[in-house]
Amino acid sequence: MGEIDIDTEVILKGGKQMRKRKNTDVDENSTVIKAFREFQVLLDTRHDKYERLVKLSRDVTIESKRTIFMLHRVAGNEDSESLLAQTLEKLNNIKLIKMMKISEELEGEDPYQFLRAYSPGLQEFIEAVTFYHYLHSGSLVTLQQIQDDLTFPTPHPAVENVADITAPNVKREVTVQVLIPPLEYMLGVADLTGELMRLTINSVGAGDLQLPFKVCAFMRRIHDAFLSYGNVSRELNRKMSTLRQSLHKVENACYTIQVRGSEIPKHLIADVLSGTSECSSRFQEEPCDE
Repeated sequence: MGEIDIDTEVILKGGKQMRKRKNTDVDENSTVIKAFREFQVLLDTRHDKYERLVKLSRDVTIESKRTIFMLHRVAGNEDSESLLAQTLEKLNNIKLIKMMKISEELEGEDPYQFLRAYSPGLQEFIEAVTFYHYLHSGSLVTLQQIQDDLTFPTPHPAVENVADITAPNVKREVTVQVLIPPLEYMLGVADLTGELMRLTINSVGAGDLQLPFKVCAFMRRIHDAFLSYGNVSRELNRKMSTLRQSLHKVENACYTIQVRGSEIPKHLIADVLSGTSECSSRFQEEPCDE
């Protein structure tokens, strides 16, 4: 039997010999112990911040999804301007409450270390903002526009611009921001195409047979632009597959409207596109009688 360390004691448990290390006093004045105590505080602080960002991101995701659901009511609604105004107010509330708190948490930190914590909420927010802008102006909001919207002045007092000798009294505004990496913007735009596909089906059901062609052309430009970037991210590749499926559905909708629109009653076209109508299978062979 080998020698037993003086800091351990031998105990018998269930007929087996086990060693149990005795409690030893730790020298709190040791340089090594002090360094590890500091590391413990830093790690605990970072973990707490990460968890707060995860909770804020979850709140942003929920509110953004509610905004997207409200935006889908715009298609075929006579009071579309009022709905757009309400959704803009909701987006501003998300920005000024939740996103501002995220920016404050990221102040003085490397945002890339916490990107995974707030990425889901950021992508959902970008999806909601881009969807709103498309319905409002028919265009795609740029990365810089969203980044400017997520840049906020800090509550700290402004700092004098000491570097400018010619204007010593000029104040430099201190700002904080929620960083939007280009890839996160692209992922949010990729999610937008799924909402555009749903918008197409809803618009057909509301009797608007022109919007699907506009949406199709818009989605083709997004698809072609994404293809030019190549294989840059596994997640982007996965969303590109979903984008192609959404584009294929919109193209099928445009084909049905263009080729068979005169055969199918207008109020049943949406059922044919969604495949939920009992007449949809018969339309492939003969049109239903009006």
